Amino acid sequence: MTAVSTAKTETHIRELPELTDPSKVAPKDARALTRLFFDQLAVLEEGTPKYQYARNTLIEMNMSLVRFAAGRFRSRGPEEMEDIVQVGMIGLIKAIDRFELTREVEFTSFAIPYIVGEIKRFFRDTTWAVHVPRRLQEARVQLARATDELRSRLGRTPTVKELSELMCLPEEEVIEARLAANAYNSTSLDATINGAEDGESALADFIGTDDAALELVEDFHALAPMIAELDERDRRIIHMRFVEELTQAQIGEHLGVSQMHVSRLLSRTLARLREGMLTTH
Repeated sequence: MTAVSTAKTETHIRELPELTDPSKVAPKDARALTRLFFDQLAVLEEGTPKYQYARNTLIEMNMSLVRFAAGRFRSRGPEEMEDIVQVGMIGLIKAIDRFELTREVEFTSFAIPYIVGEIKRFFRDTTWAVHVPRRLQEARVQLARATDELRSRLGRTPTVKELSELMCLPEEEVIEARLAANAYNSTSLDATINGAEDGESALADFIGTDDAALELVEDFHALAPMIAELDERDRRIIHMRFVEELTQAQIGEHLGVSQMHVSRLLSRTLARLREGMLTTH
């Protein structure tokens, strides 16, 4: 930095007000003070006492934003709310470190998405994919610790009996805890399967689906006796049209009638079969 630029920077550095308790600053005053502190944070040298004071004051002064964002999740228990607020503080700090006055937006509008995003990430990383009883949630943690301890001690994966003895739980509960552990994380059906021969197979490729052709089989079985009840000419027209795939004109030539007459006969027969199918279903 040149002497000219240094002198220019120093002219922008002001003495920041000393706040006894920044967390108790009224929201209206906090908005104006936040801008002042950000203005000085931009010209102060990082790591200096003045820089740290400005940054820490901004954090404390905007803690109300974290409490506001955490309020959306007030249905959680008081213990979990404390974790949510702590996680929200991480989002606030990230917002402070990345905010610039040149964005010409209010800091509150910039910070809230960071705070909420951090809280949602917390839920995504720590929430069970499927709800299980708290007893089993706690048993899963105990099981993980016991498994690690025995694996390091024995040099192999422990048996249910060995885990049961260490955890002082019946073998049935150890098995139940293992099953519950499967509900902790979910996997996307689009996730690529490791070791697949083509290297691109997804989990969804290995999950069975209903075969649409099965419905056709049922329809054919229901339709067969209805076709058997038709007179010989109508059955022949159906066969030529849908099995031999002849046009109406070609069918007319075979029967010695006009194409229009074939069309009327075919429409009448199909309507009869359709009505019978609807009645059957």
